Amino acid sequence: MYMPYSKNPHLPRVRMKAALLVKKGWSIRRAARYFGFSHGAVINWVKKSSNMYRSGLATIPTLSSRPKTHPNALSEEKVSAIVEQRKKNHRCAEVVHRELLNQGIVISLSSVKRTLKRQGLIRHRGPLKRWHFSEVRPAAVLAGDLVEIDTIHFIVNGKMFYVYTLVDVASRWAWAMVSSRINTRLSLSFVKEALQFSGFKFKMIQSDHGSEFSTWFTEHLGRLGISHRHIRVRKPNDNGHLERFNRTLQEECLDKVNQSTKSFRQAVVRYLPYYNGQRLHLGLNYLTPLQVVTRC
Repeated sequence: MYMPYSKNPHLPRVRMKAALLVKKGWSIRRAARYFGFSHGAVINWVKKSSNMYRSGLATIPTLSSRPKTHPNALSEEKVSAIVEQRKKNHRCAEVVHRELLNQGIVISLSSVKRTLKRQGLIRHRGPLKRWHFSEVRPAAVLAGDLVEIDTIHFIVNGKMFYVYTLVDVASRWAWAMVSSRINTRLSLSFVKEALQFSGFKFKMIQSDHGSEFSTWFTEHLGRLGISHRHIRVRKPNDNGHLERFNRTLQEECLDKVNQSTKSFRQAVVRYLPYYNGQRLHLGLNYLTPLQVVTRC
């Protein structure tokens, strides 16, 4: 962060040069006129130059003009209480603030955040990572109001492959695709494929924070007229309907075939028509997803 009063990287060396000229016999005012600074500034540089030489420095560095103390600064006891509460359970600043209030220690939330930042107790977000701004979760009344998407990971003979899964919350209509890899473009292709077979439009898609559902995926869904929201971090139950479908898919389909990309693809193709058109769902009052879609 730059200091507003000086950004010149050569100024520390100029200060020392002015101080040395004074020590060699130049007058304060002559040095000030030569370098274009006030004589008071040169006097201060001469005073500092001796300390800099004793410290082994050949320059007079630019120091912050921030006050060393403040009448409203937090006491050492309060700073220690903030640090101890943070290290106790490693909770966020908001929780630390509330826990301190419960203990009768009155400190503003902004002071708690500043203290944790100064103590190096806040993990900073990577500069290249883009924020995910989640929209409000809609009520899934009609088919397509809220569609959950996820990936299942498998390792067979040391090789990784994946199963994209998707389920509509209102109708429980589901779709799946086996893939040897995952990325944002494959995620978008999977959504487009599901749209072709669903018979209804997707209004909002909900996913976790996996790299295959990053901001690029969000932007391209927007071009299709589909909103995208992310679930809370480390809260897979926010995608509970899809987690249950993933379990059903594994128990009734994938566990019954050899673990290979080819076998999984064939099994998924055979299972999806049964799941959507024949399998009765207790949560749908013994209807099938296609029956619910037709009613919607």
